[in-house]
Amino acid sequence: MNDRAALDLLLAHGPLSRTRIGDLTGLSKPTASQLLARLEAAGLVVATGTTSGRPGPGAQLYAVNPHVARVAGVDVTPGRITAAVADLTGEVIGSHELPYAEGAGAAGQVVRVLDEALRAAGLHRSDLHRTVIAVPGAFDPRSGVLRHAGHLPAGWHSPALLRELAAALPTPVVYENDVNLAAIAEQRLGAARGHRDFVLLWNEEGLGAALVLGGRLHRGFTGGAGEVGFLPVPGHPLVRQAARVDSGGYQALAGAQTVAGLAAELGMALPPAAPGHAAGSGAPVGPAVALLRQAAAHPEGARLQLLRRYATALATGLASLVAVLDPEIVVLSGAVNDAGGDVLRGLVAAELADLAPSLPRLIPGAVSERPVLRGALESALAAVRDEVFDTSRR
Repeated sequence: MNDRAALDLLLAHGPLSRTRIGDLTGLSKPTASQLLARLEAAGLVVATGTTSGRPGPGAQLYAVNPHVARVAGVDVTPGRITAAVADLTGEVIGSHELPYAEGAGAAGQVVRVLDEALRAAGLHRSDLHRTVIAVPGAFDPRSGVLRHAGHLPAGWHSPALLRELAAALPTPVVYENDVNLAAIAEQRLGAARGHRDFVLLWNEEGLGAALVLGGRLHRGFTGGAGEVGFLPVPGHPLVRQAARVDSGGYQALAGAQTVAGLAAELGMALPPAAPGHAAGSGAPVGPAVALLRQAAAHPEGARLQLLRRYATALATGLASLVAVLDPEIVVLSGAVNDAGGDVLRGLVAAELADLAPSLPRLIPGAVSERPVLRGALESALAAVRDEVFDTSRR
């Protein structure tokens, strides 16, 4: 327990002296010295230099050995696949992005982008300890077929996909819903740190939610928890299994594709898409982001009406989640929610106060750079650290 406490402190604070580790853990200086000697002998920590700026000789500093393990994350979207490799400290040491090629095998493209990220890091597949692949849906635990992801190319729906990936990758591979991984990133690094009950509402190519209850991600029996695009809402058709998800339900009411329609009803012209939005995202994310960003910058007249109407649409679905789950906070994440900024968030909160029996705090996501990919890396790191930091087995 002392070993793990010291390793976690080194991850959180960076290089520390034995005196500082003793202060933070409450251990005596001799015990802290023995602990560090044991961890250094096991190869888990390395000496990194000495303190400076104080009178007298500097104290030896120690840090987690970043080379003990490496992990990879892969983010799959309809338009692109992105991979990143991180060392044990969480530092990204290689990444690569590929546009998705229609007709190409899904497993082959995952392997290709992963190999390129590994090449950028100077590593090989055999150097990886774990890979987490983010997908916009969930693999059925009985059939192994990807569900709730009709917008991905056909190769992702092959019953043989998981077997092909397992054969190609020599590392343990975990598949996780992309919105769940965005929530893990916020829980470990961002807006949801310290919160045990929260909902993350993701808004990009589709609407999705991640549910964290009692500090743990709730996936549901088949992995489909949080597929809120299917949620029935007033005034819109029910989403039948044979229909596209955006043909009705919450997705048809508040998905990114509705923003341009609302703007047209208000007589607003479609502005050019702002550079830097949701890289790799396809239509209609770009127009939605541009319109909401413009409206939030000058919230008056038709622009304010656009924000109000879209806030009502978002709050309608959120009210059902809040009524059932009563979360402490709701994290609004994804490029479309981000584009509306504080103005849209305040309007959603005002509507939610009228629609829901309780009002959780609405806060923006704080992990701004590739939150899904960052969540994949954090998920992989959590599992690998538990394995390599278990000094009782050494």
